[in-house]
Amino acid sequence: MEVDKEETQNQQQKHQQVHLFYCVESEELARKVAGHSDLITLQSINWRNFDDGFPNLFINNAEDLRGQHVAFLACFSSPGVIFEQLSVIYALPRLFVASFTLVLPFFPTGSFERMEEEGDVATAFTMARILSNIPISRGGPTSLVIYDIHALQERFYFGDQVLPLFVTGIPLLKQRLLQLPESDKIAVAFPDDGAWKRFHKLLDHFPMVVCVKVREGDDRIVRIKEGNPAGCHVVIVDDLVQSGGTLIECQKVLAAHGAAKVSAYVTHGVFPKRSWERFAHKNEGGMENAFAYFWITDSCPHTVKAISNKRPFEVLSLAGSIADALLI
Repeated sequence: MEVDKEETQNQQQKHQQVHLFYCVESEELARKVAGHSDLITLQSINWRNFDDGFPNLFINNAEDLRGQHVAFLACFSSPGVIFEQLSVIYALPRLFVASFTLVLPFFPTGSFERMEEEGDVATAFTMARILSNIPISRGGPTSLVIYDIHALQERFYFGDQVLPLFVTGIPLLKQRLLQLPESDKIAVAFPDDGAWKRFHKLLDHFPMVVCVKVREGDDRIVRIKEGNPAGCHVVIVDDLVQSGGTLIECQKVLAAHGAAKVSAYVTHGVFPKRSWERFAHKNEGGMENAFAYFWITDSCPHTVKAISNKRPFEVLSLAGSIADALLI
């Protein structure tokens, strides 16, 4: 134990202290991040509003930040909170900080990254342009940490004033799967080719099933494109969930082909309009209990609060991974 403690102290001596600010919604996650390292110190912001509703913000201890490494943990959960957070994000690098890191676990417009017809607005590009204009700190461009962005090519949407670091939550899933009984009978399923391209190399030691949507008349039906789920505990993996309709259709086809159990993992549990309720266990049997487990991360704080202590949901925290990304 003394050797391990000494190694930890030696590693920490190689890194610099980081001052971590956070938005209101991300306070719980920020506290978990700080709990992973003595080198991460939490700092606070007074989030207030004028009578007209516009932000009245104050960065506490701003005079002490000169020459320090600073980070901000953001959560763009709705358009209404983005402006006040951007105001702080643009202000922090100007305080003569040694470096600035923005952690945005969920890039909310990531699924709107392309135009299918003239007139479509690719808001993923708009958000990337806004973040690309964060002022440069004394140490250079802002480091931008994002988890499982919807399309990897979105890295090219960002300008040279930011350095995007795309991280994945898949190691958290792999660790959890190894803790399950009969972990040798687990297979991984992907709801479409896009998810397979995105994640299969990270999960290549598991048997795989790839689903696909095919058009039958006016309907789009989920079918199994390749792989055999029979007798396995099949875990559907994707980057995010909105209404959950595709996951439900995948569960049905996997069960029909003999899957012993079906679970799901998404890094970002967005679940607008409380759509998580479609998956909550309500009584014995029936569609409500179709998923044995539903794993999400804490990238969407509103969802984490809503599904607390509700089966089949489990939260795999990004806190340790974020702490590692912040160490300089």
